[in-house]
Amino acid sequence: MKRFATELTGKTVMTNDGQILGTIENFIINTKTGKLSDVLVLPAENVSPRSFKTDPEGRLVLPFNGMRAVRDVVVMNL
Repeated sequence: MKRFATELTGKTVMTNDGQILGTIENFIINTKTGKLSDVLVLPAENVSPRSFKTDPEGRLVLPFNGMRAVRDVVVMNL
């Protein structure tokens, strides 16, 4: 399935077991390969950022290849 990054920005991200992680804010692209490497997620209030890799702004850095389903929400396989 192909989607534009702008279609995914602002979507809710959840785990396979239904835990809401937050909302997509941006993406990290590998400039050498041109491939998406990570998804930057603004964490939900109930998510402990210590449980995940974060960037300097406190966003969750989730592997793009963990993205499994994109509908009303984005499901991440972590």
